[in-house]
Amino acid sequence: MTDTTNLNIRMDRKLKEQAEVFFGELGLNMSTAFNIFVRQSLRQGKIPFEISITADPYYNLTNMKALRQSMREAAEGEFVTKTTDELRAME
Repeated sequence: MTDTTNLNIRMDRKLKEQAEVFFGELGLNMSTAFNIFVRQSLRQGKIPFEISITADPYYNLTNMKALRQSMREAAEGEFVTKTTDELRAME
C-alpha cells in the first residue's frame, strides 16, 4: 500500500452534500475526486480548468434587473404567459 496522509478541508455543508451526490453519480467519492483534481493540476502544471475574475455574462446588470423585476411580479401574482413565437418576436 502507498504511503498516505489525511487532509482536512473546510467547505460549506450544502456544497459538500451536492459534491458528494455529483461525484457519487460518477462512481467517485470525495477523496478520489480531490485526488484526480490534484493529479491533473500537477500533470498540467496549472489548475485544470479556467479560473477568471470575469463575471458570467448571464449575470450582467440588465439581466439581473429583469430577473429581480420578474421575481417581484411573480411574488405579487402577476404572471405573463407568452408562446415561443411571441418570445422570438421580441428578440
